[in-house]
Amino acid sequence: MTRTVLVAGTASHVGKSTVAAGLCRLLSDLGVSVAPFKGQNMSNNARAVPRVGPEGGPAFGEIGVSQYVQARAARVPPRVDHNPVLLKPRGEGESQVVVHGRPVGHYDAGTYYDDHWDDARAAAATSFERLADEYDVIVAEGAGSI
Repeated sequence: MTRTVLVAGTASHVGKSTVAAGLCRLLSDLGVSVAPFKGQNMSNNARAVPRVGPEGGPAFGEIGVSQYVQARAARVPPRVDHNPVLLKPRGEGESQVVVHGRPVGHYDAGTYYDDHWDDARAAAATSFERLADEYDVIVAEGAGSI
C-alpha cells in the first residue's frame, strides 16, 4: 500500500517545494521508492518532460519546475504525472491550462472552475493512481495555504 506524505503550508512561498524536495531525497537515500506529486500548480516556470502521446508513443509535455526538481531529488525520471495540472498565469485573471503536459486552453478563473475543474480533478486523480501503483511513498505538495 502506498503511503502519502502531504507537505502543506500557511501561504504560497513558505518553502513547501523545498521541504518536498528534501523529503524526496531523504527517502530516496533510505532506499524508499518515492515520487513527488502536486495535483495542480500555478507557475510560469516549467520544464519539458516525457509523457505518453495520444497514440501511445512517446511525446513531451511540461510540468512545474518544482516538481521537476523534486523528481530529480527522488532520483526518478520527471514525468507529467508528477504535476498533472499546470496553470500558467497570463494576467487579468486568466491562465493557460496544461493537463497531462498538453495545453488545453486559456481560461479566466471562474470559467476554469465552473467548466473545467471536473476534468482537471479527474486528471490529477488518474496521475496519483498511476504513481501509487508504482511507488511506495508519494510526497504530495499542497498549493497555497491549507
